[in-house]
Amino acid sequence: MSTPEQPQQPTFQIEKVYVKDLSLELPNAPQVFLESSQPQLEVQIHNESRQLSEGMYEAVVTVTVTARAGEKTLFLAEAAQAGIFTVRGVPAADLDPLLGIACPNILYPYVREAISDLVTRGGFPPVLLAPVSFESLYAQRQESAAAEQPQIAN
Repeated sequence: MSTPEQPQQPTFQIEKVYVKDLSLELPNAPQVFLESSQPQLEVQIHNESRQLSEGMYEAVVTVTVTARAGEKTLFLAEAAQAGIFTVRGVPAADLDPLLGIACPNILYPYVREAISDLVTRGGFPPVLLAPVSFESLYAQRQESAAAEQPQIAN
């Protein structure tokens, strides 16, 4: 007597966390170290994901920090932190939020550390990035995508 097949339990597992890209530019060195001015920081955060194979996904969080003093760029630091995740048995409706919220939440502490370390190695005080709500970013992207959809008149 065979037993009816049980639905697969949802599984989510981190396979690998790695730095995909890392760069630091100091276009005005060494002069920037001879001036004492308070820099203005601009931080950009981007995340994306893609399917690698059945049940395997890559998620990437990219942070770009630009420090300027007036018109002069002090440094440009960029880090792309990636992870490979196994996702099985997750309903299709839950997959996009999982990849757009949960995975970036896992990767963000790593990219924060990478940026801070990179800027310090460049001779500047560490940049401590503020926490980010990937739930809010995800909701904003969903609203933007909905707004771009053409409206069908009845």
